[in-house]
Parts: sequence; C-alpha cells; structure tokens
Amino acid sequence: MVKHSDARTHSLRYFRLGVSDSGHGIPEFISVGYVDSHPITTYDSVTRKKEPRAPWMAENLASDHWERYTQLLRGWQQTFQVELRYLQSRYNHSGFHTYQRMIGCELLEDGSTTGFLQYAYDGQDFMVFHKDTLSWTAVDSVAQITKRAWEANRHELQYQKNWLEAECIAWLKRFLEYGKDTLHRTESPLVRVNRKETFPGITTLFCRAYGFYPPEISMTWMKNGEEIIQEIDYGDILPNGDGTYQTWISVEMDSQSSKVYSCHVEHGDLRMVLQVPEESETIVLVMKAIAGSIVLAIVFAGAGILVWRRRPQEQIGIIYVPTPNQ
Repeated sequence: MVKHSDARTHSLRYFRLGVSDSGHGIPEFISVGYVDSHPITTYDSVTRKKEPRAPWMAENLASDHWERYTQLLRGWQQTFQVELRYLQSRYNHSGFHTYQRMIGCELLEDGSTTGFLQYAYDGQDFMVFHKDTLSWTAVDSVAQITKRAWEANRHELQYQKNWLEAECIAWLKRFLEYGKDTLHRTESPLVRVNRKETFPGITTLFCRAYGFYPPEISMTWMKNGEEIIQEIDYGDILPNGDGTYQTWISVEMDSQSSKVYSCHVEHGDLRMVLQVPEESETIVLVMKAIAGSIVLAIVFAGAGILVWRRRPQEQIGIIYVPTPNQ
C-alpha cells in the first residue's frame, strides 16, 4: 500500500556537488535549490553565477540577492575543492570521486517543522548533523576526524541549528508565497493498470500513477473488495522533473485465479477505482520531459552520486576546513 497523509507538506532543499574530475562532462561544482520538486536556483563552476530557475523567483528577488549569493557560492566552490582533495588524500583515492552536501527543512500543514543537514562521499553518507544534540554522526574513521573538528566549534553548531529551525523555514515560507500559484495547485494523477506474466503461472499486476501534484497519494490493491496487505511491492514517489510526481504499486496473482482485482487511488478529493483487464496487455508509460536540473541529477546518479531522500533526522555540516555560511 502506498499511503500518505492528506496534509500537504512543503520543503526547501539545497544540494551541492563537487567532483574531482570535470572531464566527465559534469562541472567541478554545482549547487541547485528546490522548493518541493521545483528547481528554484542554480549555480555551477562554469557560469560562476547563482541564477533563478523559477520565474517567480526572478520576479520577486532583486539583483543584489543574486549577486550576494553568487559570492557565497564561489566561496563554497573553493571549500568543496579543498575538502574533496582532503578526503581523497585520507582515503588514498585517485581518479573520479564526488562530494555532496544536502541541507533543508520541511513545513508540515500542522505547523511542525523538520531540518536536515548531511554530507556524502562517493554517494555514501559521510557525516550527518543532529541539531537537537548539536552533534555529528560519523560513518568511519576518516569521518571521525572531521566530527571532532566540527564539534569543537560550538558557535558553528549553534549557527547550523538556528539556520535549520528558523532561517530555512522563513525562506521556505517566503518562497511559498512567491510561487503560490504553482506550489498550492492540484494536478490529478493519470492512472493505468496492466497485467504481465512474470513467471509461468504467476502474473504481476501493476497500477501506475503519474503527473500528479502534490505528492501525497494513496494507492491500494483490492481482491474481491478486500484490501490486500501482504505481498505488495511499491515504488518511491518520484519527481518527473516538471513539478509533478509518479509512483506505482504491484501485486502477484495466480494466473488461474477467478478473483477480481482492482486498484484504488486517492489524491486530494479525487477517488478512482480501476479494475484489472482480463487479458494481458502492454501499456507504455509516457515519461514527461525532464527539466535541466533533474537531468543533471540523473546524470549524477549514473555516475554513482547519491541524491538523498528525506529521512526523519537528516541534517548537515561540513568537512575539516571551516565552512562559509549558507
């Protein structure tokens, strides 16, 4: 079962990526900001400029905002180069390697908030910040060195906590107001059901929903009107890159079964019931065009770079060298 609360949540996230070798067609340093699944800002080591990716960002923020944060990100670019070289030295690595930072916050409909900050090396968690205890989790002996250095700077730890709990949420609320026509809209899902024989005598039923917004959705499989609880597989709710989402849910059935299977979908006020076709058929799931920043994320994933999904305690920090402010 894919189920999420009807409460609509919003998030602000900033992803930064440094690579040791830009010869793979990826800039040496990239920073991308998102509100929910919408790219809002971008910076890279080729343009060396922070620029808006959403029209409502360009319309509401003056030129001095972009100039100020361009300077900050040029500093981050240098920091990432130093920190990545340090990690390669400590791990005795050469060749192509990656270093990532993800920071952000979420605002739930009930007013509660979350904040998260963490680093990754070669697509694996490296350091995770815990704002409530002002501490870092280190994944190995190399990260332990960084943990001791960062935890010695209590002022920086408190700054990160304050940014996550106050400033990030304030920016998120501001951006939500700027982009309210886009971010508070509702787009109903397109849903398709099909069946496919995966093994002799075993048929897998697929129910796919795509093109929906917001991402909160409920999908269940029913057999003769009763919900199926076990033997269900379901995919993550993933952004399409155009501000909408897609997901799927599947279940196996006996090919000789005479029971009636149906997929039930709830999205906002919309309720849909789709009955499984009696004969096997192929349905082509049409993928929508993907925006530039998401294309980069896909390229990065192909290179072994992790794009984080939210976890309850995700947070961040920095590596060995003192970091500039966000």
